Amino acid sequence: MTTHHRPSTLVHGLPRRAVAAALIAAPALWLGARAQAPVTRRATPSQTEGPFYPVTLPKDMDDDLLRNGKLAYAAGEPSWVGGTVTDLDGRALRGAVVEIWQCDAAGHYHHPGDRGRADAAFQGFGRVAVDSEGGYRFRTIRPVPYTGRTPHIHVKVKLGDRELLTTQLYVAGDPNNERDFLWRNLPDDARAAVTVPFERGPDGWKARFPIVVAAA
Repeated sequence: MTTHHRPSTLVHGLPRRAVAAALIAAPALWLGARAQAPVTRRATPSQTEGPFYPVTLPKDMDDDLLRNGKLAYAAGEPSWVGGTVTDLDGRALRGAVVEIWQCDAAGHYHHPGDRGRADAAFQGFGRVAVDSEGGYRFRTIRPVPYTGRTPHIHVKVKLGDRELLTTQLYVAGDPNNERDFLWRNLPDDARAAVTVPFERGPDGWKARFPIVVAAA
């Protein structure tokens, strides 16, 4: 008697049709994963320049605001403030320059509008070029409040002769934030982008402020 064998419908325990469908779909899934567009980041919100960008740039304007020429500043709470500067696609913004300026521990700026009351030992303004990975860092003091304002540091980003961003950096959890008109008027997501924690370390406070700019 002749025995007729039915074609197997299983491949390694799976229906043949399911295996075929998976083989057809796999390249499409792989190509689809590669074709996904990079995640677009939200630009750091801008804020008013406010007081007091220098009328003339100081002779000493490096990354260490605790030394002004040969003078050393001993007031306030030493802090490291740094982060990265990237574009909307997350690429390091090479060639960018970051500037910061802030008041001294007594709440005074190096500016004629503040009647020259700032401590001469506090540099008050700094400028650094970002590194190959977009990184920047400053040595300064933890910002302090003054009349009408919560603690903040002014930040500006430049690329060549273009000013890409002017904003302000705030201290997370500071009780003065809710009373500050500029901070209070920001939408929640914008507040989160410019408000960062200052964490205590062995060599002072540390704050990381990532900056995202539309560089096109």
